[in-house]
Amino acid sequence: MKKTVLCSALLAAFCLAGTAQAAPANTVPSFTQEAEELSRLPGGGWLLLDKHGLRLFNAAGQEQDRIAVRAKQLDTRSDGNKVLAVFLEADTQRPLPVSVDVQAGKLIKLAPFPVPTFSVEASCLYRDAQQLAHLFLIGKDGQAEQWVMQGEQRSLVRKLALPPHAKHCRVDDGAQRLLVSESNMGVWAYDAESEGMGKREVVALRKPYGQLDGGASALAVLPGGVAVLDGKADKLHLLAHQGGKWTAQSAQAVALNVRKGDSQLALDKDSLLLRGKNGWQARPLKWAGKMETQPAVAIIAPQAQTEPMARQGDAADDPAIWLSSNPADARILGTNKKQGLLVYDLQGKQTQLLEVGRLNNVDVRQNIQLGSSKVDLAVATQRDDNSMMLFTINASGDVAEAGRFPTGLKSIYGMCLYQPASGGVEAFINDKDGTFQQYSIGLNGNKFSATLMRSFKVATQPEGCVADDANARLFLGEETRGIWTTSADAAKPDALTMVLPVGAHLTADVEGMAIYRQPGAKPDTGYLIVSSQGDSSYVVLDAQAPYAVRGRFKVGFNLPAGIDGTSETDGLDVTSANLGGAYAQGMLVIQDGYKRLPDGPQNFKYVAWGDVAKALKLD
Repeated sequence: MKKTVLCSALLAAFCLAGTAQAAPANTVPSFTQEAEELSRLPGGGWLLLDKHGLRLFNAAGQEQDRIAVRAKQLDTRSDGNKVLAVFLEADTQRPLPVSVDVQAGKLIKLAPFPVPTFSVEASCLYRDAQQLAHLFLIGKDGQAEQWVMQGEQRSLVRKLALPPHAKHCRVDDGAQRLLVSESNMGVWAYDAESEGMGKREVVALRKPYGQLDGGASALAVLPGGVAVLDGKADKLHLLAHQGGKWTAQSAQAVALNVRKGDSQLALDKDSLLLRGKNGWQARPLKWAGKMETQPAVAIIAPQAQTEPMARQGDAADDPAIWLSSNPADARILGTNKKQGLLVYDLQGKQTQLLEVGRLNNVDVRQNIQLGSSKVDLAVATQRDDNSMMLFTINASGDVAEAGRFPTGLKSIYGMCLYQPASGGVEAFINDKDGTFQQYSIGLNGNKFSATLMRSFKVATQPEGCVADDANARLFLGEETRGIWTTSADAAKPDALTMVLPVGAHLTADVEGMAIYRQPGAKPDTGYLIVSSQGDSSYVVLDAQAPYAVRGRFKVGFNLPAGIDGTSETDGLDVTSANLGGAYAQGMLVIQDGYKRLPDGPQNFKYVAWGDVAKALKLD
């Protein structure tokens, strides 16, 4: 992963990369004194905004380049000798990105962002785990947007509702944390990652709710914390983020003698820069905090996505893959918990909608021998009447309702199908109370039947499950505890065995499951893929004992295709069939809990299995 250095330009970065030499404490070059905002660059140079525009200086104080512009709100990200700077053009408030070539001493204008539709009070950069640059724009009335840039592309990721009267913002890339100072109130922390619902934390509040006199003014990111200047700009507060909580470390008088809101603040390796009435000054910084980072995980770009649901909120849940004799005509079945069953093609276009009520989980089996007939079936759980629904799929991929069977369960939830080697097909249905039922599905003439074969129970709520037909094993997820396995053969039941508990690799809730096995491979091969919903990742482990974990991955942006990543996934499915093109090694379909780029109803993402195999070095 590339090294990213956080440079707080709006708050005047004294931020250094690699072997750059820091200026001595309490020393600020004289040519910076009139700068409204500045940023320390790799190699000891400076980037600053003043009345002349954006100006680039080398370590010796020689001006190398400038862009004449009235500007404000400067922030930077550094990667070696390349620096990305973004500022707002004062008149239009259009964000203007600039590439800073430190070695050549050049400022290179990049494609601008669109002019905002609201008045921007604060802006700041964020570099995510994919090394994509994001820009947060925050309005005085609390309107806010997150944008992402790649090459010439500028895309709206999502809209946010943030505090009104925000004056400053900064992002801690390692912790993926957006920090916002609200005038007259305090400092808040938000998730900088766009996927997921997000959360808000109080960092520091004004008196009498906290220690800030007059609320919050400027702020700067510290390793594992934040420095905050209070609203009167006469006291500096240092706060550490430890054990999921914010703790005040110290406060010191600074007496900058500035008007409220005019102060600036920035971080150096061992000092802070503060701007007051008499220009910039450096203050020694004693800070023992450590930079926070997220666990390293492979990030894979999706190849395609389905059209969004016709219902807002938590609607999409579980997909299943149906294969055609012509690979390009494969279909993806997906449940909508507020509407019914949807069918999509490999481009993500909806081909069918069956409005049959609140379906939760769905699974598919093909070429099923039932008496003298061979059929392709989909089975789903119906939450309106706690029934099991059957659907037939013809050779053209058209889906039709074929039967509905009561289960007697009080709160039906997940399900999966099992196709025994002896023939026929069976369904495992579960209830939120932990009950599992196993049914045998029959066909007499044109009428289907469902016969209960056995019941068993886990201690707490389950949902996702998958049957390994080749080995007659059932894998099931107990959402807060982990993955279990037991015999799929109702005539040879055995005790539940823990495969992988919730812990280092798996974060509750345990959700969707699927098995990948190459065509013609032996039964003692294959991988189990599981949705680790709590951290929006996916765990891949051997589908055979001792069930070794092969790795984890997340699904990120595919900006050229305009596709966002996935988060809080419920259901997923996988096939090893060659579906052509990117899917020559198979395809993984994943439910996305939060649609971004831009915001919208939930949908499903298509991921090439070859990309997963390459990222995790699978066979």
